[in-house]
Amino acid sequence: MDNKLLATVDIGSHSCILLIAAFEEAPATGDSEAPKQILVPKLQKVEICRLGEDIYDSGRISEERIADLCRIMTKFRMDLHALGVELKAAAMTEAMRRAENQEEVLDAVEKALWMRPRIITGEEEAALTYRSVKEWHGEGIVTIDIGGGSTEISNGATGFSIPVGALKMFKAMGPIPGPEYKKFVKETFKEVSFKGMTKKPVYLIGGTGTALAMVFKNLSQFDYKAIEGLEMSLSDLEAVTTRISNLSKELRAMLPGLENGRSDVIICGLFWLRSLLEKLRVETFRISTAGLRFGLLYENQ
Repeated sequence: MDNKLLATVDIGSHSCILLIAAFEEAPATGDSEAPKQILVPKLQKVEICRLGEDIYDSGRISEERIADLCRIMTKFRMDLHALGVELKAAAMTEAMRRAENQEEVLDAVEKALWMRPRIITGEEEAALTYRSVKEWHGEGIVTIDIGGGSTEISNGATGFSIPVGALKMFKAMGPIPGPEYKKFVKETFKEVSFKGMTKKPVYLIGGTGTALAMVFKNLSQFDYKAIEGLEMSLSDLEAVTTRISNLSKELRAMLPGLENGRSDVIICGLFWLRSLLEKLRVETFRISTAGLRFGLLYENQ
């Protein structure tokens, strides 16, 4: 019997994620609807790579960072080999979109992973992210993917990327944004239109959303079933932001979901989320654990 498990690798500006999943038949939701195939995650591994730090400092990925990335990719490849899982796609996002030495990085990753990743545009990333959430939660929604170096927003019909992410903000403002944040947001939104996206159900994905949900629910370990579809309000967001901001750097790093460097950038991500939600004119939002890595598998259906 063939192994039905499939895999993708998402290489972002802050972290790399290995997804192993399978298409399974979901029950019909109405008398006239036939069952459909949905993606069910079986294993997800996250490794921090912080490629974006190099981009903001020098415009290229350093040899040290490339070596770290290749070690991560080798581990992912060995996991896939041990489980007999086929790697269907690998994608790189904002950090690689801006890197001056793209070919050098791609060559090194291909050697470690045995697959050459593709560098996708911000618009492609927004569309694939939306697709991944739509398959679980339906249409008529807006997705926000706050990454390390960029943010993708989509309503299905249109999608775009803003070159702002939690890691990028951290590099510019430190762990807690100060008075300069107000000017930063004003300048950023000058070129952004949210037409057709306001007052719709919002789903937040990405590391910022997952970490927010884990702190909010005091989860000691990632559990996608406990997080998926979790509804939060602006006041909930404010409470979590205040709680995290009042902790020392050492205590912040001990909170669930904030290990492996996430504690450095999380507050910047939450500030940015609040600004986006205000622009989208919503009082509540939901968390989704879907994302680009799922969209890549739907794309290859």
